[in-house]
Amino acid sequence: MGPLHPLRGPNKFKLGVFSTNADGGLAITDVPERWRARWDDNLTAVGIADRAGLEFFLPIARWRGFGGKNQVREWSFETFTWAAGLAAVTQRIGLFMTVHVPIVHPVYAAKALATVDYISGGRAGLNIVCGWNPQEFAMFGVKIGDDAYGQAAEWIEIIERCYGAHQPFDYAGKHYQLKGVVSRPASIQVPRPLTMNAAFGGPGRDFAAKSCDFLFSPFANIEDGRKHIGDIRERSLRQGRDVGVYTVCHVVARETQREADDYYERYAVTEADHAAVDNHMAQKKEFANSHDKDAFDLYRKRFAGGAGTYPLVGTPEKIVDEMVRIANEGYAGAALTFVNYNYELPFFCDRVLPLMEQAGLRVA
Repeated sequence: MGPLHPLRGPNKFKLGVFSTNADGGLAITDVPERWRARWDDNLTAVGIADRAGLEFFLPIARWRGFGGKNQVREWSFETFTWAAGLAAVTQRIGLFMTVHVPIVHPVYAAKALATVDYISGGRAGLNIVCGWNPQEFAMFGVKIGDDAYGQAAEWIEIIERCYGAHQPFDYAGKHYQLKGVVSRPASIQVPRPLTMNAAFGGPGRDFAAKSCDFLFSPFANIEDGRKHIGDIRERSLRQGRDVGVYTVCHVVARETQREADDYYERYAVTEADHAAVDNHMAQKKEFANSHDKDAFDLYRKRFAGGAGTYPLVGTPEKIVDEMVRIANEGYAGAALTFVNYNYELPFFCDRVLPLMEQAGLRVA
């Protein structure tokens, strides 16, 4: 076996930071302190998270933005090279890459992933996404197929064979026909780096149950989480596996509830980038199977606040209470986003993490 990845560590409820590689993070807002995602910004944020003992840093895969005043998320760093750069300046945190299967060839992905695993000393991880945005796919001359997760299953199988002992190998599948494949070095982690997938529908969850270590699943309300956990566990048990389930939350942590509520209202309603919010929601509703159908009508504020994810808004005590409830539903952890990571992560780490330790979610 290879080294222990941070997501295999002792904390009951793991924490990560999501989408620092993209302009705005997940917030679709026009406030002047909005996240700019410059390289120095990313270096600062990953340093804060690494020193605080957070388990992972996870990028979003984005090739074009959602318009509006700020062309939100149009500025974004490619995730293999982003993770390699951050791996070289960190010590403990897991570095993930988010990859669109139809756009990135699996033999290239295997080589790039192994490279980051070596740079990081075994802290690499792979977030496998099939994609949903036809405008992005058109940039590469690729169409969204009707067998996306069938392709993803072949894709990850090829990567695993790239790390195996039997090379060169041929591969004859529906989506890939390869001859004489060799790929060295293999990853440090055995048999491959940790994998995760974000899927809400049945085919995606079946893929995760068979081929991934973790699944990201959103929920509209914490009480809804249990049904998602039960569904995913049933699917993974049929495969003889135990897939861990994570969620994504956007965070506004302040000393008082009023401060948190006022800021959330300001950035996600009063000063939201409304044209970009409209565009993002319309595209997600038409093409992506990533949310409960009623979420688009009920939670516009959440889409401006954090791409439709669950809001953790309030005092450190309230936020920990909410995370206890999420953990009790069966979730293994959460990826977190902020309006400005470098302004807000220090307060979160200083004030929220000790309370999580007291609540039994994390160890000192």
